[in-house]
Amino acid sequence: MDQNVTEAIAIASANLAELAVKGTAIAVNSKIQSIKKEKNADKIRNTYDEIVSGLLAEREDVIRTAQVYKEAYESVSINDEDIEYLHNTLEEIISIIEKYQVLSKEQVQPLHQLVELLNKDTLKTMQLLGFNYKEAIGKPLTEACANAILTKLGVSGNKKRRN
Repeated sequence: MDQNVTEAIAIASANLAELAVKGTAIAVNSKIQSIKKEKNADKIRNTYDEIVSGLLAEREDVIRTAQVYKEAYESVSINDEDIEYLHNTLEEIISIIEKYQVLSKEQVQPLHQLVELLNKDTLKTMQLLGFNYKEAIGKPLTEACANAILTKLGVSGNKKRRN
């Protein structure tokens, strides 16, 4: 998993633990009980304003934490539509390869087997087991393309590229 995503999840986990320990319900109830006998309307209003402000701030913290988790999940997740699109695209590519006889029939057969493996059930199971498609497939594919382009341009592919 990307270092930034890992750090964001660690921070979100710490924030979530802090929110869980706060005991908001107990604190709010305690404040309400303490002002029940209060006669000063301004003090009562200020206390309620403080409670509402605290609850709104805590709500924002929870939403921010949930968004961090959602973004982390989405960075490694692949949805059903993407799987279907991937499967259909690979089938089209193989049919083009066969049509133009780019590869021999012996070379194309493993590609058909690979596409058969790339179905919703297999890919979802791999994802549930922790497989990160973007890291395992996307990153090497991106590097291979970048190196091919750099080679065509006559630039060494080993040089550190800027992000």
